[in-house]
Amino acid sequence: MVRRKTKLNQESISCSICLDPLKDPVTIPCGHSYCMNCIKTHWDEEDQRRIHSCPQCRKTFKPRPVLEKNIMLEAVVKQLKKTGLQAAPADHCYAGPEDVACDVCTGRKLKAIKSCLVCLVSYCKKHLQPHYDVAQFKKHKLVEPSKNLQQFICSRHDEVMKIFCRTDQQSICYLCLMDEHKGHETVSAAAERAEKQKELEARRQQIQQRIQKDVKLLQQEVEAINGSADKAVEDSEKIFTELIRLIQKRRSDVKQQIRSQQETEVSRVKELQEKLQQLSHTEDHNQFLHNYPSLSALSESTHSSSINIRPLRYFEDVTAAVSETRDKLQDILTEKWTNVSLAVTDVDVLLYESKPEPEPKSRDDFLKYSREITLDPNTAHTLLSLSEGNRNITLMDEHQSYPSHPDRFTEWWQVLSRESLTGRCYWEVEWRGRGVDVAVAYKNISRPLDRFGSCDTSWALYCGTKSYIFRHNNVKTPVSGPPSSRIGVYLDHRAGILSFYSVSETMTLLHRVQTTFTQPLYAGIRFYHHLCTHPVRDSAEFVKLK
Repeated sequence: MVRRKTKLNQESISCSICLDPLKDPVTIPCGHSYCMNCIKTHWDEEDQRRIHSCPQCRKTFKPRPVLEKNIMLEAVVKQLKKTGLQAAPADHCYAGPEDVACDVCTGRKLKAIKSCLVCLVSYCKKHLQPHYDVAQFKKHKLVEPSKNLQQFICSRHDEVMKIFCRTDQQSICYLCLMDEHKGHETVSAAAERAEKQKELEARRQQIQQRIQKDVKLLQQEVEAINGSADKAVEDSEKIFTELIRLIQKRRSDVKQQIRSQQETEVSRVKELQEKLQQLSHTEDHNQFLHNYPSLSALSESTHSSSINIRPLRYFEDVTAAVSETRDKLQDILTEKWTNVSLAVTDVDVLLYESKPEPEPKSRDDFLKYSREITLDPNTAHTLLSLSEGNRNITLMDEHQSYPSHPDRFTEWWQVLSRESLTGRCYWEVEWRGRGVDVAVAYKNISRPLDRFGSCDTSWALYCGTKSYIFRHNNVKTPVSGPPSSRIGVYLDHRAGILSFYSVSETMTLLHRVQTTFTQPLYAGIRFYHHLCTHPVRDSAEFVKLK
């Protein structure tokens, strides 16, 4: 009786809002008590309605009552804390939404600690005790608490399923064994569980061993990658240092030769100048006539125009030669840099022989691989005008003032991107006019003969107002799909996948290519129709994707 009374007192000092012992207890006009912060929060939420109520009896108060601490109740709470009764014991914890509740408890239910497959009831510790004390209950099968005890009961015979049929791989009751499972290979559920646990343990050990082995291999792979990368950086630094040293030596040699030649030529001119001055001041006619023929600069004529004066142009050929060397070196570095970049991006580590990653499904998935594309003015045909940071291209009726360049397309109205594309990339092209090729190509596509799609170094999708045509190596493939002024292009360079999409509210696959790319790719645009036959300027823009 004392214990029950203590429990009653304990429940009486619990806040019905937070369900914990009262903290800073207050009593409201209807007589119910709460934690001060709990009732404040409750009434703050009711402030908009200007009516405040008791969470238990629902009595309303107007205006909002002023809260005062209940000193006597606070003293009771403190006294219970001292005696260690301020909270329910762990085994008397109440059941939450995710817990299995005791089916026997009335009112507020405690958490169940076991479920009985015979009684089909879940019990808290208190109500489970008879299953330990009463002989008849001791034979019942207890399991971990379950909200769905029916899963352990045969739906056909309403008996506990204690047998496992290996033939049909399902749990059955003893009556099933006499019926549809007669003659099947069966064992007790406990034996099957033990067997499965044994198999799982063996598999777990195998997996653990494989993981340890793979971790070791991966660590070796990391060390190999790091070592190879460090050596490549070191070797590259040495090579570039040698190249820089060679260029610096050539610079010094040219400078020294120029200065040496400068000194020689200046000395020669000064010597001639002195002789001319001496000759002009001599009064000895015989000496004048004797020395005059030896002055080669004046041997043919005494007129001042016989001396060719070219201010600041004596060494212009040297500057031109150095400039030509610079241009050739720059072209070599540009041409060979593609090979260097490809060699770096081709470094690949295959882990667990994994399959290629699946192609994205939604536009948001594609945007994860978006690349900002800008166009290379050195490749643009002179009738193409670039704008918007070289992202927009327009077909003009007048030639643009581009300098001569070996990468320029001169026969076809097309242009390539400045960026090389490897790995997984996605970009979108918004086009206007009558038709445009959205393409990709290798850097070494032939100039000026090859147009996009006519060779084995380029792939192009023609986008018209009513149709699509895909071309590669001059083979045309008609493509069906919804017309769209925006085309999405997805590239998985390593997997050899190139896909074109019609982009509107949804993305529709127009054409997919599966091949092997041997070089980095460059995005391209080509126009077909000149302005004289149509008032709309053909243009395209590489969209800036967020």
